Amino acid sequence: MAGVEEIRAGIQLSNEKCNAAVAALQQAAQALEESQQILSDATAGSSQDEVTQAHGLLAEALQSITGTQSTIQACISAADAYSARL
Repeated sequence: MAGVEEIRAGIQLSNEKCNAAVAALQQAAQALEESQQILSDATAGSSQDEVTQAHGLLAEALQSITGTQSTIQACISAADAYSARL
């Protein structure tokens, strides 16, 4: 079995990877927000179903990213709590 310091080091490395994933998701969210604005500008005044659907799907994608970021942050917190108890 790994020693306490090895476990803590592994948790720290895992958390670093998680933080990198959160940052990448933030970049993806920013790109989607830009895409939303571009789509909104390009389709202003349109009431076509496909346009409405596209807007809704982008909003859903952004919401999913936010949820995923929250889940990753919860994972980091749980791992940190375990590490602190060691």
